[in-house]
Amino acid sequence: MGLFSIPVLIDKRYTSVACDLMNRIMTQHHGPRLDDQICFRLYAAARLVTRLYQPYLDALGITYPQYIVLMILWEHEPCRATDIGTRAYLQSNTLTPLLRRLEEQGLIVRERSALDERSLNISLTEKGRALEFRCTGMSEALLQGPSLDLSQFDQLRRQLDVVLNTLSKPG
Repeated sequence: MGLFSIPVLIDKRYTSVACDLMNRIMTQHHGPRLDDQICFRLYAAARLVTRLYQPYLDALGITYPQYIVLMILWEHEPCRATDIGTRAYLQSNTLTPLLRRLEEQGLIVRERSALDERSLNISLTEKGRALEFRCTGMSEALLQGPSLDLSQFDQLRRQLDVVLNTLSKPG
């Protein structure tokens, strides 16, 4: 029985397929190799996609994480800060300064809830709402460059949704 043949108790998210793959990797190479890591591929792909957005976002004066928060608010506002953090997969130590900068830019307003002062409600300003119009069509324009067709992006999106849903479940 290999090192990863039994379910790993540290993290229940490993499947038997992943365990078998890890067994092969560890026995063939005596240690992890970068080319065998799915996490590296996800990291590299995310960085490359974010780089595609950079010129557009620079022109708007926002960062990619700020863009994510704004998209959440364009879909539903007002929104509690904790809900934004959950939806964006951001922890409060990352989200708090990000929200502060968006407020300093005049794109959002942060207000304590009248019902629960521990809760922070986030709303868009008129300037923040107007930015949505300027971002309309940005994703479609970005897809014009890479040679992947829309069906490949849709397939990848569905596969990543499965990964996100699986990994975000507790325990």
